[in-house]
Amino acid sequence: MTTAKRWTSQLLAFALPVLLIAAPAQAVVTAGTPTALHSDTDGDAEADRQAVSREIERFRSSSITISQAMAIAEARHAGATTADVSFDGGSGVPVYRVKTLHNDRIWRHTINAATGELVGGEAALPLAELDLEDRSNLAALGAIRHRLADAVRVAERAASGKAISGGLVRERGRLSFAIVVISGDDLKEVILEPPGARAK
Repeated sequence: MTTAKRWTSQLLAFALPVLLIAAPAQAVVTAGTPTALHSDTDGDAEADRQAVSREIERFRSSSITISQAMAIAEARHAGATTADVSFDGGSGVPVYRVKTLHNDRIWRHTINAATGELVGGEAALPLAELDLEDRSNLAALGAIRHRLADAVRVAERAASGKAISGGLVRERGRLSFAIVVISGDDLKEVILEPPGARAK
């Protein structure tokens, strides 16, 4: 999940376990310090902050939500499920980059954030070409009943905001959904562990 990793230096860990107990996804939120902290000694902190602010502003002015972008991409192949989604406002027209899993392939879609139209064509990568960890994570995604769309809804309620990216992460043997939510002027990372996602 490249966008979430890129934003990690700007994130606040967030947890509302009581809210999530009642949520449909029945996920557990883990809280902690972001995994990578950005050092201000490189002189680019102000430029990074301005780039994040521009990205957030472009996201807020988009007509299509992350949930709609996932639904558009999943509709391209019956039975597909989203494995990763991120907003990209840095290249011309703002878009969502959505990766879906269907028939042992990862499909890459670019969805216009203003119109919901597919930009360019689709690209497919056979799962066999992925590394072992990615194949394992995607196999686990297919085995659990909760989807990234469920995790996005829970995270948006928990953080009182709108999701800008989401995907799978594995830490200490646990597969989780990591969702980055814009809440006010803050970016918050919500980690949700779906039931049945623990490593065997």
